[in-house]
Amino acid sequence: MSGKGATEWLAADEEGIARAAELLRAGRLVAVPTETVYGLAARADSAKAVAEIYRAKGRPDFNPLIVHVAGLEMAERLAPFDDRARVLASRFWPGPLTMVLPLREGAPIAPAVSAGLPTLALRMPAHPVMRALLAELGLPLAAPSANRSGGVSPTEPAHVLSSLDGRIAGLLDGGRCATGLESTIVALRGDGSWQLLRPGPVARADIVEPLGEPHDVTSATIEAPGQLASHYSPGKPVRLDAGAAGPDEFMIGFGEVVGDCTLSADGDLAEAAARLYACLHLAAAASQPRIAVAPVPAEGIGAAIRDRLARAAV
Repeated sequence: MSGKGATEWLAADEEGIARAAELLRAGRLVAVPTETVYGLAARADSAKAVAEIYRAKGRPDFNPLIVHVAGLEMAERLAPFDDRARVLASRFWPGPLTMVLPLREGAPIAPAVSAGLPTLALRMPAHPVMRALLAELGLPLAAPSANRSGGVSPTEPAHVLSSLDGRIAGLLDGGRCATGLESTIVALRGDGSWQLLRPGPVARADIVEPLGEPHDVTSATIEAPGQLASHYSPGKPVRLDAGAAGPDEFMIGFGEVVGDCTLSADGDLAEAAARLYACLHLAAAASQPRIAVAPVPAEGIGAAIRDRLARAAV
């Protein structure tokens, strides 16, 4: 079981990547860096290995996992790509876009990865360390965020170890994540429509440009990570759009609103996205029993930031 013993720290060099691949081939869990957040990786073709993800995270078994691939050839062995999927892949892969596509019959994917659904969430990450690992391994990796389920997503190695140290076999240290916000997730439907399942670094407008307007009617089915109403929780009450902190609140600032931790003093939304989870981790560890967050505009990646904050506040 991956939870026995101390977690092995692995440098992001040739030796460390080879060791991470060795652990993963053996069905062990390794926390891996991506450009979005750290992922908790297991080989996607092994039911036993995937079960270890759920065990380590305490994750609900109806919440599907994103599968990370080395390239389009690997992706197409797992799901059929139509013209729309190819357009999105050509524009946004490698990068922070996940596509929910039909699961190809006979694809070597453990049933728990898709949570019994006929679809699969696929992404080609851009982080050079993760890409090197996928190339070394030659297998797709199921990799949700490397934290206990429902908690704040990790954007640096210390965040991973704060909740998973000793519960996983290895941590591949790729430094701080550049984007710091989980991938945008779109579902491409068989009738030619598409839905935005989770906002993220790839803006809605960038997807509308090649595909047209989405079909916004959603179902109650959890089709992808991050759709649970309560998610990314720091474990304290969160007050949004606050102009100032109350006497018992840790203040997360933005722009002209100063805080104990500030998303971006300059009002830069990309910087705010990269710092969001780091600030939430600090707020969770602070002595104040409550958290206040300054207003963040809903334009561009701000919509994704507000989505995560709204779920943290539930």
